[in-house]
Amino acid sequence: MSGVKNLLATRWGIIGVGAFIGVLAPLLQKWGNPGNMGICVACFERDIAGAVGLHRASVVQYMRPEIIGFVLGSLIAAYLFKEFRSRAGSAPIVRFILGAFAMIGALVFLGCPWRALLRLAGGDGNALFGIAGLITGIWIGTLFLKGGYNLGRAEKTHTSVGWLLPLTMLGFLVLMLIYPQIAGQPKSGVLFYSLKGPGAMHAPLIVSLLVGLGVGFLAQRSRFCTMGAFRDLILFRQAHLFTGLVTLAVVAFITNLIVKQFHPGFAAQPVAHTMQVWNFLGMVLAGLAFALAGGCPGRQLFLAGEGDGDAAVFVFGMIVGAGFAHNFGLASSPKGVGPHGIAATIIGLLVCLFIGFTMRRK
Repeated sequence: MSGVKNLLATRWGIIGVGAFIGVLAPLLQKWGNPGNMGICVACFERDIAGAVGLHRASVVQYMRPEIIGFVLGSLIAAYLFKEFRSRAGSAPIVRFILGAFAMIGALVFLGCPWRALLRLAGGDGNALFGIAGLITGIWIGTLFLKGGYNLGRAEKTHTSVGWLLPLTMLGFLVLMLIYPQIAGQPKSGVLFYSLKGPGAMHAPLIVSLLVGLGVGFLAQRSRFCTMGAFRDLILFRQAHLFTGLVTLAVVAFITNLIVKQFHPGFAAQPVAHTMQVWNFLGMVLAGLAFALAGGCPGRQLFLAGEGDGDAAVFVFGMIVGAGFAHNFGLASSPKGVGPHGIAATIIGLLVCLFIGFTMRRK
């Protein structure tokens, strides 16, 4: 066990995890997930919000097993390697707000950091503006970190606190098994299911769950994190995590070529729009929120799986934020930014700047 632990902590370990995701994400697309969306934490949490009725956008409602697998896979790894530590209390309300605005920014762009890389690997040139925005947002966040920004220390707490998000995800899986999708029906029991659009496109449940478990397990061991990769590169000139990201993008590109899913261009890309200013600024908002919260959306799921109650609050903030985004016309679509998406992005940037400036320790 210790050999596996040490291997995944090495540069080759992080490269291996990036390659694992880089192969399986395009294959999940091949097996049924939406175009250039084999894995997208923001989009999939948005679909989960729709599945439980937090929004009524009928084209994005599905209980995504990958998200469930990320948390449970991380939980399994944390227990196997004796790293499950239940902790909480580091400015939870701030983390909730950051999660909500991170989701809004991601849905203005239409993707999380992983999907930005996967969109690029699939040929979507619009992703370049999103990646540039992500880096810019994280860079702004590093300026706050250098200036003493700190949300305080989490404290050790009851074991049950760390179990609450994994139990919630397990409950979602049970609901999915009790109320499976019925052909031609938009609702099964308490769950909503899309009949068309991205929410209706999904790989088989067991395949998605197994991939999610594998990614969650490996990412927990390797500390795989998009935001952390750029932060470490900018602040400390350390490329350890960054090599994993580069590997993910390159391997996904090669996999897309092999399975004939590489379609270069800007127009008519799947679940994408060409309003480049807002592709950029949406991800500036998301990247800044991730930096201020201490992790990208995937990393927050993995942290929650190993007992971090504050990361769980961020996850719930993202899910609730998805509900707001679709209920109030903030989310984009292939037609462009939603009617109130521009205002929400500006407000989100102002809120994040307020948090960054006012939560510095002298």
